[in-house]
Amino acid sequence: MEIEFWGQRFKVNMLIGCVGGFLIAIVASMFGFGGGPFMMPLMAIGMGLPMYVVVGSSLLAIFFNTVIGSLQHFRFGNFDWLFFLIMFPAAILGGYIAPQIAKRVSPLWVKRIAALGLIILGLILLGVLF
Repeated sequence: MEIEFWGQRFKVNMLIGCVGGFLIAIVASMFGFGGGPFMMPLMAIGMGLPMYVVVGSSLLAIFFNTVIGSLQHFRFGNFDWLFFLIMFPAAILGGYIAPQIAKRVSPLWVKRIAALGLIILGLILLGVLF
C-alpha cells in the first residue's frame, strides 16, 4: 500500500503492521508492559515508514492513554500541578521542533539515536544504569 504524507509517498507493508501490532498487543497485555518500544521498530523497519512519521504516529497512539491516565490520577489526588506546568509546555515545544529536525537529518541517524535511546531505557529498567 502507498501512502502520502507531507508531499512524500511511501510504500507501507500493512500486513506486517497488522500482524506485528496484534502480536505486540498480546505479549504486552500478557506481561503488563507498554508496546511502544516495540511498535516503533515495527513501523520503521517492518512497515518501512520514515522515523518522523513513526514518532508522530507513536505519540498520537499514546496520547489518548495519557489523557485518560492523567485524568484518573487527578481524580485520585495523585497529580502534581507544578510538574505538569513545567512538563506540558516543554512537551508541546519538543513535539513541534523534533519532527522538523528529524526531517532534515539522515533517517539512518534518526534510527541510530532512537535505538540508542531504547538501549539506554532498557539498561535503566534492568537496573544497570542509575
